[in-house]
Amino acid sequence: MGGALGTRRRGTIEAIPFVPFARGPRATRILLGRPARPLGETDPRRGRAPDSKPARERIAGRARHWQAERVLGAAFTGAFFLPMMPTMASRPKTRVVVGLSGGVDSSTAAALLVEQGYDVVGVTLKLWPQDCRVHPNAAPCKPQFGAGARAVCRRLGIPFYLLDEAANFEQEVIQYFAAEYNAGRTPNPCVRCNERLKFGSLLRRAGQLNATHVATGHYARLESRGDRLLLKRGGDLRRDQSYFLFSLNQDQLRHALFPLGDLTKEATRELAGHKRLETADTGDSMEICFVPDNDYRRFLRESNRVPDRPGDIVDVDGRVVGRHEGIAFYTIGQRRGLRIAAPHPLYVVALDPVRNRVVVGTDGALERDTCVIESCNWIPFEAPPAPFEAIARIRYHHPGAPATVTPLPSGRATVKFARPQRAITPGQACVLYRDDLVLGGGWIAS
Repeated sequence: MGGALGTRRRGTIEAIPFVPFARGPRATRILLGRPARPLGETDPRRGRAPDSKPARERIAGRARHWQAERVLGAAFTGAFFLPMMPTMASRPKTRVVVGLSGGVDSSTAAALLVEQGYDVVGVTLKLWPQDCRVHPNAAPCKPQFGAGARAVCRRLGIPFYLLDEAANFEQEVIQYFAAEYNAGRTPNPCVRCNERLKFGSLLRRAGQLNATHVATGHYARLESRGDRLLLKRGGDLRRDQSYFLFSLNQDQLRHALFPLGDLTKEATRELAGHKRLETADTGDSMEICFVPDNDYRRFLRESNRVPDRPGDIVDVDGRVVGRHEGIAFYTIGQRRGLRIAAPHPLYVVALDPVRNRVVVGTDGALERDTCVIESCNWIPFEAPPAPFEAIARIRYHHPGAPATVTPLPSGRATVKFARPQRAITPGQACVLYRDDLVLGGGWIAS
């Protein structure tokens, strides 16, 4: 049925259409009863057949909620009800789950898919524990979290589900985030979240809802070539987000949709305004969703995710020049907060977790022309057969630089830049391009 998660056949309800949303400050799981009996059958409690339209929809709603609970299990936290609408059974639509963050991009992606005739289901992942005591100002902890996505789904006439993925987010993203800083590396949680949550657990949930694809509001494009799905930069290079998607494998790419790939941000906002979406004027998110004000050091301290382990700050010759509070609170290229008196500016040029030392040097000491990347993911091919030329980006805001990439055993590669690059940082992603095609990439090891 148009926009619903199921079909009506011979008076029975199949699969999972719309269900009532648990209202209040917490979206709690609710079991509203057993599946509905076939339409027209006598209700033994009332001694008459529920022939009226409101009665039929009320009974069907209870059935759909029960079935959603059964299929989605513990992750199901609630959804809201929309009237069932008839559809042409002879032309079943492709069902797509859209990951809704509550921002303008994902909302517009959902609207475009509805317009294109897809059977769209809105899903927001609840990524933070219920109490949110550590950082109540983090985006997933705010009281209005999910409200924008619900309003958009109501506007578009599509179902909305709020799924609890807090445990997976803790394990796959938060623990990784803290462990990387503890190891003297600088993580990229957005890449990890896309791979493990949005196109990991959400993709699996989509399958439970009989959806074939997961769509997001990323500015990136997909192209089919032979038996491979290719990932390309977004049409608006200023907003291109292909960097954050480099680790998606072929199976994930085959089940992905990026409706905004050819649009500019301005066009996206214009479309959202034209469709009167409630999120049309929401601001751009420029921070890690679970770290308010981008202060990762405060997050690590207040959440007790790193131990107190002070140590020495040394120069490139090994001379002690100061003390640090723990290598987790420092990153390559950092200048502020070193509290070292010196005749010239000093920067963090290396972190030594084995000896618990922060190494500082002049700006020139940050220059490197080679790095080794690991856990490589290749997109146009299974593995590169020989060294190749590429444009390498060593962080999201890096413009990219020409480099020669030499494959190594065990999913590793050496990236040799034509010119030295500043602040190549272990833990960050190095993503490789040829024109607008993403060749693949890996995580900087050294």
